[in-house]
Amino acid sequence: MRYIWQHIKAIIETYDGSLPLAHYLKSYFKQYPILGSRDRKALSAMAYSWYRCRRSFGFASRNERDGQDDTVQIEALIHACMKICGNEKLLPPDASGTESREMAFDLDALFPFDLALSGGIDKQDWLRSMLVQPHLFLRIRKDIGKVTSLLNGALIPFTFITNNCLQLPNGAKIDTILPEDTYAVQDASSQQTGTFFHPKKNDLWYDCCAGAGGKSLLLKDLEPGVRLTVSDARESIIHNLKQRFKLYRIEPPVAYVTDVSNEVLLSKALGTKQFDSIICDAPCSGSGTWARTPEQLYFFDPNTAKKFSSLQKTIALNASKHLKQGGRLIYITCSVFKQENEDVVAAIIKATGMKLITSTLINGISIGADSMFVAQFETSTQPSPLRQAQGMLGAGEVE
Repeated sequence: MRYIWQHIKAIIETYDGSLPLAHYLKSYFKQYPILGSRDRKALSAMAYSWYRCRRSFGFASRNERDGQDDTVQIEALIHACMKICGNEKLLPPDASGTESREMAFDLDALFPFDLALSGGIDKQDWLRSMLVQPHLFLRIRKDIGKVTSLLNGALIPFTFITNNCLQLPNGAKIDTILPEDTYAVQDASSQQTGTFFHPKKNDLWYDCCAGAGGKSLLLKDLEPGVRLTVSDARESIIHNLKQRFKLYRIEPPVAYVTDVSNEVLLSKALGTKQFDSIICDAPCSGSGTWARTPEQLYFFDPNTAKKFSSLQKTIALNASKHLKQGGRLIYITCSVFKQENEDVVAAIIKATGMKLITSTLINGISIGADSMFVAQFETSTQPSPLRQAQGMLGAGEVE
């Protein structure tokens, strides 16, 4: 089984974090068809365990990012990481006695950066959550009795989190069991953002950073009668979103490929359109989801939080200009950093004068879910000086 150690060492030395680890491993395994399913499972567990807690064991030789620890040290570190993550049973049988080497574990070393967390989450709890893979969550769209019956028949355990949110073991094979239009794979905290939507029939909604469309689909399931517009800077993402709507037999939304951070491009796409509500699920560090993608924690550059914060402010301000009087902006991130959450909220209020209705961090740690931040703003029912000026300049009628 020495070749297992050779492969994990090669993975650690060549992986640089530029791709999601799952994609990298899939590509790596394709190069070595000799690796069986058990080998791939072991190597995946070893790689994920490494990026979850390698930092916590210090760096006795060279910098952690060059991946050049010697073979003996790597074996000892892999064993220590696997033990912390509860994956010891997946170690190769020739672990070479590395389990006998005592290594000091420092939880705080996982995140050695001076970045404040949002209110509502404890740093030690957040760091401990990085050591465990979160659960799989389903949002049941219809036929919940049929879905639960099929899961029971397949002996897949599940727990109700809400009336239509199910918690399952991560990696549960559901795609060959459940009809694909009966459920959506969506984290429990992401589902909970829908409690802030309060959609009404015929209201005009805009999902300005739609991504894969999870929030848009949730919105349409809550109220099919809303009139929805979506946008994303990536054409391929918009294509995939439309395919998801087709899969769920929902009328595709009006869609634009545009960069909301560019006011000129956004104005060119939307013109003078105004909306009752805007979902701004802004690009972010993703720190509330790092337990699923520990490589992002391992390769994190603290300077990116500042860059995301600036981008988030720009996107939220540009989008807010397309709100009707009395309209609502729902600002969402999957970050736990104050710089991307409360600080952006303060900037939005200062720049727009909008009223903050509510803001909260949805802490999913206790149920093995992600953590997300949501803030809800409302524009004045009276036209602002800016809107009055736009009107006098012939900015066009409000849709």
